[in-house]
Amino acid sequence: MQTRTLSVVLVSILLVSSGVGVGAVGAELTGSNAAPSVGVGTPAQASNIGGSPDLDVYAPNPNLVPGRTNAITLQIANDGNFRFGNAANSDLVTTARNVRAEVEANGPLSVESGETSIGSVTTSVPSELPVSLNVPEGVEPGTYTLDLDLTYSYISSGESRTVTVSRDVEVRVRDDARFEVVDIDSDAQIGDSGTVEATIENVGAETARSADVTFGTQSTSVTVSDGQSDTVRIEEIDPGETVTVAYDVGVAPDLPVQQYTLAGSVQYEDPDGITRTDDGLSLGILPLAEQEFTFANVESQLRVAEDGELVGTVRNDGPVPARSVVVQYAGDSQSVIPAERSTAVGTLDSGESATFSLPIAIGGEAEAGLRSLDMAVQYRNDEDEMRAFEELVVDVEVAPERDRFDVAIENRSIQSGGTRTVDVAVTNNLNETASDVEARLFADDPLDTGDTDTGYVQSLDPGETTTMTFELTTTGSATAGSTYPISLDFRYDDADGDSQLTDTFRVPIDVVESEDGGLPLPVIIVALLVVGTGALVVYRRRQ
Repeated sequence: MQTRTLSVVLVSILLVSSGVGVGAVGAELTGSNAAPSVGVGTPAQASNIGGSPDLDVYAPNPNLVPGRTNAITLQIANDGNFRFGNAANSDLVTTARNVRAEVEANGPLSVESGETSIGSVTTSVPSELPVSLNVPEGVEPGTYTLDLDLTYSYISSGESRTVTVSRDVEVRVRDDARFEVVDIDSDAQIGDSGTVEATIENVGAETARSADVTFGTQSTSVTVSDGQSDTVRIEEIDPGETVTVAYDVGVAPDLPVQQYTLAGSVQYEDPDGITRTDDGLSLGILPLAEQEFTFANVESQLRVAEDGELVGTVRNDGPVPARSVVVQYAGDSQSVIPAERSTAVGTLDSGESATFSLPIAIGGEAEAGLRSLDMAVQYRNDEDEMRAFEELVVDVEVAPERDRFDVAIENRSIQSGGTRTVDVAVTNNLNETASDVEARLFADDPLDTGDTDTGYVQSLDPGETTTMTFELTTTGSATAGSTYPISLDFRYDDADGDSQLTDTFRVPIDVVESEDGGLPLPVIIVALLVVGTGALVVYRRRQ
């Protein structure tokens, strides 16, 4: 045992004299006599190099703002000490590995962040340590100290060591101009835009000059002046002074009524002409509900091949008045033809209703029955900007096609071989007044229209009836007891002044025997001629 110990001592003396550290020997020995030197993974060349890290802390921007949590960044620099060995490998012993920092604050300041790991710190590149500091409102301006405990590992002379060092760094609470949002007034509305007025106060101790007040958003649902942000310039804001800045804020449709945030900052010049920025502003916008409209009591006066009306009530269900409100047909069916695309109902306050009547024609090729019509309400907001609410559908009944006029003959019989006047009762079945109504009578053999085949009336209101008189004659070929047709059509002007021509109406005419019961007039005349001729013959024979 003594011989083995003496051998180790002799080898150690020889190695030291040759410049090799004792730790290198320990790395080669095993058993109870092995040196406690090199950890697992330690490079072999580190055993003959000596040195250690030397960490210090700096605050590149030590300024703090009262009344908020300040995020600052500290720098951890390493001025490592290299003592002996190959200088080319000095990083092996001067690098601080697995650096962990714990920060404490003095006085009224408090640290929000906990222990933080920043990895390795070399002598060539400093590392950054983020720190969150709570600075109360009203704290006295001045310099405050942060205490740091830095724990790290390093290797020297082949040994891995862990140490903790204490450092401190100064930070400064400035009494620059600082700003707070003290009041918000907004009429922004979901699905529209509005004005947001923010009143800000300089709560600092210095005057801010050439102050650029910026508010913006990162949300795709909210815009500021049709973009992401906007800036308002205020020439000067003294300590304790309040100013109001206004922005045009738009909110996308179909969003819930909830708070939406705008972040703000103020960039200004202090009394020394130095540009500074206070970027801690924030405000919440609670937009008004979206503007909506509903229809009620909708009645259809629509019929195939006729002009009609859609009548109902429109109500403003939005939170603000709507000006210049018009009701529109918004569909694209070719068989639905609005005489006017819209009908105005004027201004509607929130919750107010008004009746509307929209003229709509239904084409002759359309089918009768229940139809869904796309509708819209167009209006102007407080900024006199045009807006539209298009989420409206009404179900209406379209009546089947009918004759535009009813035609009835009060006495439809005519004596065989006779002539008489025919009274025709004409009723306006339309939903509009028909003007310059001209009727024309047509008849085929054995009926003839005679000299009076037209009738006229200046106007017929809806549902009104008038009587037109025509002359009708039967020819010799008319057979008593038979029925023959006569035809009428009507030309008129509709409510829009357009000339219209109806289809042909056919009504029956009954031919009856003459009232004296004798032969028809032509037969009687022939008989009389024959009798007269016979009498003449007789008279001549007696002479």
